[in-house]
Amino acid sequence: MKRDLLAKSLAQMGSKPLIAAEAGSKVDESSPRSLKSMSDVLSQVSAQAAQDVDVNEIGDSEIADRFDVSEGLDDLIESIRTSGQQLPALLRYRRGPGPRYEVVYGRRRIAACRVLGIKVKAYVKEMDHREALVSQALENSARLERSFIEQAIFATKLEDQGFTRAEIGDVLAVDKGTLSKLIGVARDVPDAVIYKIGAAHEAGRRPWLELRRLVKTEHAPSDSSVLLLVPEEGTAAEKLSAVIDALQKVADAEQNAAESAAKGPSPAPLNKMPATSVAFRSKGQRLLIEVSDKKERGFINFVEAQLERLYKEWKEKS
Repeated sequence: MKRDLLAKSLAQMGSKPLIAAEAGSKVDESSPRSLKSMSDVLSQVSAQAAQDVDVNEIGDSEIADRFDVSEGLDDLIESIRTSGQQLPALLRYRRGPGPRYEVVYGRRRIAACRVLGIKVKAYVKEMDHREALVSQALENSARLERSFIEQAIFATKLEDQGFTRAEIGDVLAVDKGTLSKLIGVARDVPDAVIYKIGAAHEAGRRPWLELRRLVKTEHAPSDSSVLLLVPEEGTAAEKLSAVIDALQKVADAEQNAAESAAKGPSPAPLNKMPATSVAFRSKGQRLLIEVSDKKERGFINFVEAQLERLYKEWKEKS
């Protein structure tokens, strides 16, 4: 039953190019596989009988779409132990030395069966690399298991494999703006920082966008310094929040220093003459005299009148 629902879901996801063609829109026929044809392939696979495959004959995918398959694995292990494996994995044949098969999707199911010491139920299909990646993306998008940053990393890996952004948006079921944010975060935030933080399923996209903004500021610390700001302990969401707070403090300190430098040094305080209401301040070639009482304004006039005499007297002594 679940297998049929998955096939139906994938078929619906893959129907976009077909609908576009019926509407008269242009479809890229040069693409190795349209989403429609790929969903058809997966539907055909799900209609076949799953095989029992020795987990030791299965190698990992070249592009992992999850950071840590062990997260929540205990629950899956107990479920398979109690009720058996409900959804088969999908494998493709490998060429060359090493394991006979490569996982397309179902890494956690395979990991759970490996712990239990049992064979994994899996469909086996002859698929090229692009077909495997599209199948992996479609199946996991249907199950909505990736976090924002896992989705972001997977999107960049698809782009590195030659997929266009239009293709990536289709297989991940995201719009152009969201895809741009996903790829932007994955490209700008250092990989080491991302993996040290973790998947952060509960964090959402806003904190990651804020982290991207902070690491792109003019005076942001180096990649290695940012990595040191990530705590060793705590959940992924807590680590993400902590490094954002630390970077924000750095940014605030830099801004305060820049503002202070723009204002220049503070003026020297006025020197108060003892037992009088007169104060003065000298700086370089300037002298400022102030009186605190308006009635003594005449003292300023007196000093002005005496300046030429005082200057001549000073010159003679010099």
